[in-house]
Amino acid sequence: MSDYRIEQYNEVKKEIASALASAGRAPDGAELIAVSKTFPASDILAVYNAGQRRFGESKADELAAKAAALPGDIEWHFIGHLQSNKVRSVVAHAHVIHSVDSAKLLERIERIAGEEHVQVEALLEVNISGEASKFGLTPEAAEELARQSIGMHNVKVTGFMTMAPEGAGEDELIRVFSGLKKLADRCGLGKVSMGMSGDFKTAIACGATLVRIGTAIFGKRDYSK
Repeated sequence: MSDYRIEQYNEVKKEIASALASAGRAPDGAELIAVSKTFPASDILAVYNAGQRRFGESKADELAAKAAALPGDIEWHFIGHLQSNKVRSVVAHAHVIHSVDSAKLLERIERIAGEEHVQVEALLEVNISGEASKFGLTPEAAEELARQSIGMHNVKVTGFMTMAPEGAGEDELIRVFSGLKKLADRCGLGKVSMGMSGDFKTAIACGATLVRIGTAIFGKRDYSK
């Protein structure tokens, strides 16, 4: 099974390179976050041994367990909804938090990171599509929070993250992804986290600098385990 995942990983890397070239972007213009949530450490290690160093997790306890079991040079990205009572655990292990969706949460990360004597990078989660079922700030609120974060010492906001509506067509994907890139440009922030297994090529065409790909590498998840 690990050989399959390595083949899939290499194929995803080729597709990212092709999408960047098609968009006229630099070969290193988009970084791959291999979304390893629900998969065991052995699967992550196989992809790690193939060269991947950035992995994404969405639950604090799972992140902590995997960080303890896997090589120390892995760059962990926390991509799930972050509850306030899990901030200390996530701050201890995550290099980047993609899902900051309120001023209160950002302030808590700032305080706890200071207590733990660590520096954390954060992306503000933006609900570009306006779906009521999605977490995230409005573009206007995200822009204001990005400005407010400039004076923080322990957390640095470097960009934005969004998710496209499930089943969105190409026109809707372009609207959502282009909207996030325009917001980042307007705020002078360079990191744009958008695009998953089914839509990362469109995200790259629209300016994504981080793509979060799990299923295309690891296969379908069994959430019953």
